Amino acid sequence: MTHAMDIAILGAGAVGQLICRQLTVAGMNVGFIGRNALESGEQVVSFTPLASADDHQQIQAIPYSVPILTADALDNIRLVIVCVKAYQVLDALYPLLKQLPSQCHILLLHNGMGPHLALAPLINAQANGRGLSLGTTSQGVLRQAPWLIKQTGQGLTQLGHFTGAELTEHYRNALLAAIPSSEWVDTIVPCLWQKLAVNAAINPLTALYQCPNGKLAEPDFSEMIKGILDELVIVAAHDGVSLDQSFLHDRVYQVIRLTAGNFSSMHQDIAHQRRTEIDQINGYICERAQAHGLSAPVNAELWARVKQLAV
Repeated sequence: MTHAMDIAILGAGAVGQLICRQLTVAGMNVGFIGRNALESGEQVVSFTPLASADDHQQIQAIPYSVPILTADALDNIRLVIVCVKAYQVLDALYPLLKQLPSQCHILLLHNGMGPHLALAPLINAQANGRGLSLGTTSQGVLRQAPWLIKQTGQGLTQLGHFTGAELTEHYRNALLAAIPSSEWVDTIVPCLWQKLAVNAAINPLTALYQCPNGKLAEPDFSEMIKGILDELVIVAAHDGVSLDQSFLHDRVYQVIRLTAGNFSSMHQDIAHQRRTEIDQINGYICERAQAHGLSAPVNAELWARVKQLAV
């Protein structure tokens, strides 16, 4: 390596590998943080780009090499992008906090909500330059093998400051230049609630009814989707976030139409007997409702049913 790595990605799933590819192409010095001391050195990663409508030939995967960093080799890291599953964030990140430089910034980029609330006190307790930013992305990407991904769709990526020291202009500009259709927003939490609304409506229903996203456009699901969003809007308002209910309703059905043939991540998790992110999606709505003395019975029922299904 001719340049020291200054950006590290925690989580080499589909989104983590996609962000890594985009940063690498933009000339950033980026590597993955290995899960243990045995994971180090260089890893060949393959990326298949999104095919255009005019491209009728099969697109070949592009191989490239990415450094794998051990936890004791993070002295030069100034930005960690966390792309693990929502339920893995705290366990994966806590041990690294003492290994990372005090001025290292953390960006959470995962589905669902919740880990940011647990991390905030730790970030704020370190008045030495550490900060926390949050993000959400709608880029489509499929992990076809451990180190092989295929981009399946374009989408908006929104990033923004949450607490502690702000991300420097250098890294903010680098992210926006590298990630297509990305923007820095002044208040990121409402954006996360909007993404949560889409996930809360689509993920549990497709998992429970074992169907592609497009089936949710049928009238049989309309009352359930309305109930999910009704409760979410009320809970978000008590959290200080004002959401436009009709905008959310239209957005959910737009995603259902645009991804009609797709199977949600929660559907795939259930199909492959993996742990789901239900706790950080519908479960998060219920937990925030309880914090304000409210109830969210529609979301609570879905939360319980998916948890039972995942056992």
